[in-house]
Amino acid sequence: MLEVDGIDVAYGDVQVVWDVSFSVTEGETVALLGANGAGKTTVLKTICGPLTPSAGDISFKGESIGHLQQDEVVPKGVTHIPEGREIFSDSTVRENLRLGAYTNRDGMRERLDRVYEIFPRLEERKGQKAGTLSGGEQQMLAIGRGLMSDPDLILLDEASLGLAPVLVEDVFDAIERINEEGTTVLLVEQDVNNALRIADRGYVLESGRMNLSGSAEELATDDRVAASYLGG
Repeated sequence: MLEVDGIDVAYGDVQVVWDVSFSVTEGETVALLGANGAGKTTVLKTICGPLTPSAGDISFKGESIGHLQQDEVVPKGVTHIPEGREIFSDSTVRENLRLGAYTNRDGMRERLDRVYEIFPRLEERKGQKAGTLSGGEQQMLAIGRGLMSDPDLILLDEASLGLAPVLVEDVFDAIERINEEGTTVLLVEQDVNNALRIADRGYVLESGRMNLSGSAEELATDDRVAASYLGG
């Protein structure tokens, strides 16, 4: 479904990603792992449009998207759920969700029902201003809003960041369910244990370069991953 082929990415004159390649097959959950500053978020932003690779290319379902802007990528079936959530605090939960469907309004009622089924708390708070939600509820809203465009692929950036452990479990369970219901997931995470628990495969970035790859089981038992990311 997604092919990232040898991309270099820079912010101005400062290169931060070198020759990164990986793939995501339809139906998978793939984890992109690495420490802070490894280049994970940069890679996601390059896939979905805010950044453009200076070398290499990105293709989605066989079509090059590496030089498209974000508003051109979303209608093709790719949704980015950014770190920091970026919800509209003064709008209600329902309004935030409806805004997520701006590129695809057909079947909005059915998609809204699906989001409420996955995240019942959002239905309970649908008339509440998003800024008054807890951190966990805001993350659920960010994911739910991303689902409202009916994507084939979601790019999730640090979904568990800053959440209490019990809410982290809820969020990862929801991601697992979303994938089981047919949405392909590319997951950027520092919570390596939970990411590898729900992922099929993973890649490890280090200092802007691809360092390791393998099945989730292989990475979870790799001494290099354990030493760097699992506290081993």
